Amino acid sequence: QVQLVESGGGLVQTGGSLRLSCAASGRTFSTYGMGWFRQAPGKEREFVAAIRWSFGTSWYADSVKGRFTISRDRAKNTMYLQMNSLKPEDTAVYYCAAKINPPVSLSRADYDYWGQGTQVTVSS
Repeated sequence: QVQLVESGGGLVQTGGSLRLSCAASGRTFSTYGMGWFRQAPGKEREFVAAIRWSFGTSWYADSVKGRFTISRDRAKNTMYLQMNSLKPEDTAVYYCAAKINPPVSLSRADYDYWGQGTQVTVSS
């Protein structure tokens, strides 16, 4: 089992920045990849970014490319999402997720463990 806890969400103005954290515990050595997803009211949960835990290779949704940066600290078992130039359309609950088996996936259906989510609200 892997437990995930997100933090760092909040209210920010358009153009502002936030840094989300996802702390992993439990059988973290078995984690192959991790990702960030988000879900806005009335919409499906969508892919934001993913990272291969061992090498740090990353992938991004087109909507956040150039504005968001995913990273991880293996010693701390923590993944981050640095979000810059935030827009109102970035408002959502952000979830982190962990995947045990390769490959890294952009599909939420492929992830094994999920955090409880953290709210990000961008005001216009």
